[in-house]
Amino acid sequence: MEAIIFCGIQAVGKSTFYQQHFFATHVRISLDLLNTRNRESVFLDACFKTQQKLVVDNTNLTKVERAKYIELARQNNYKVIGYYFSSKVSEAIQRNSNRTGKAFIPEKGIRGAYSRLELPSANEGFDELYYVTLENNQFSINPWSDEI
Repeated sequence: MEAIIFCGIQAVGKSTFYQQHFFATHVRISLDLLNTRNRESVFLDACFKTQQKLVVDNTNLTKVERAKYIELARQNNYKVIGYYFSSKVSEAIQRNSNRTGKAFIPEKGIRGAYSRLELPSANEGFDELYYVTLENNQFSINPWSDEI
């Protein structure tokens, strides 16, 4: 089985990437949808019990935040794959300006998230790790390099 963990600030295309690449094959675990950690936990548990492939579509900015998902996936014999979504803060703020309602994040929130961001690394427990960029509404996926 496969657990995919997205990492990146808001408005970098994580949910769009999920829709384009994993919608038909993986359950989406997202606090934007589930609203509480308890609901998230219930969904994760159901995925593990039924051996369902999953994508954790949250910001997962820090090593500590990612560790919870990595540890649970490992305990359930899942392959752990990470996707880091790179973006300049100014580009994320620009994309965010097109959002409305609950999806809109105040600029302060995006800047604050960027200040907390810790780049992922293979030694966190990822079996595979990728670097994703978004240009002209096209995603580019590359194998991870610690020299980014």
